[in-house]
Amino acid sequence: MKILGISGSLNKNGNTAFAVRHALEILTGEGAKCTYLTLAGKDIRPCTGCWACQTDRRCPVADDMAEILDAMRGCDGMIIGSPVYFGMVSGTLKNMMDRSVPLRPSYEQEMELSGKVGAGIACGGFRNGGQETTLQNIHTFLLQQNMRVVSDGRGYSHAGGTIMGEAKDDTLGLRTVENLARNLYRMLKHIASA
Repeated sequence: MKILGISGSLNKNGNTAFAVRHALEILTGEGAKCTYLTLAGKDIRPCTGCWACQTDRRCPVADDMAEILDAMRGCDGMIIGSPVYFGMVSGTLKNMMDRSVPLRPSYEQEMELSGKVGAGIACGGFRNGGQETTLQNIHTFLLQQNMRVVSDGRGYSHAGGTIMGEAKDDTLGLRTVENLARNLYRMLKHIASA
């Protein structure tokens, strides 16, 4: 079971990075093989809408997206974290999402992430600081890739992991991240046994 954790923050060691790594620690403890990827320092240019990727499944823009797409292709499950920027995901994460079109080939071909399991973590300055709308952004991306989406589940009933302020100090928020990681693992186990 391979899990990819993506931090969509430009802060390499910030709250989003901490929360995503925390989720991966839980998953590693469950026996999953985890890979962490940060968008901090990555060159991810905006999609130009040229649609060249629809013919050869590769984006003609030469930047760091190719390695990110390969990491997505190689995972069974994915956790995407983002800081809240004006109630939405970070601009760099949105660029990454937009540039994932090569994973959604023409209508005659299967989407490459179809059936994989995804989840989101959002980090904001306040308990109701835009985390839920940011999670909706992440979920929309996952659903557009025809992935299965999990939340942090009972006990909290958020749409995913929600961090407020300093991640390392947010006991309640970290519990939502832990629940989210375990729900992702359970879903992957269920799919594997079906």
